[in-house]
Amino acid sequence: MRHKKGNRKLSKPTDQRIALLRSLSLSFITHEKIKTTDVRAKETQKYIERLITLGKKGDLHSRRQALKLLPNKDAIKKLFDVIAKNYVDRNGGYTRLVKLGFRRGDASPVSLLEFV
Repeated sequence: MRHKKGNRKLSKPTDQRIALLRSLSLSFITHEKIKTTDVRAKETQKYIERLITLGKKGDLHSRRQALKLLPNKDAIKKLFDVIAKNYVDRNGGYTRLVKLGFRRGDASPVSLLEFV
């Protein structure tokens, strides 16, 4: 069964949703932590976990697949050379989601996404 295997819509059209996930993932890889809303953090977490799994494989095909998901050569280089090396013996669960409370302006729940 493939129930609940899709992604959240995030109240955005497909192209804007993909751009949002890519930019959040790029910020996460460069700064190694981001603070965003809960729903966006959960979707970014799924996206990043997939990228790190590709980085652990380390071959050329995985690198090209990762570039397709996140088209930034510097970030992919850091992901494959630095970040993926830390998780060689770990089978998933590379990121941690910490709930921070609620944002002051619109009271939306905010979380911190960071590496384990």
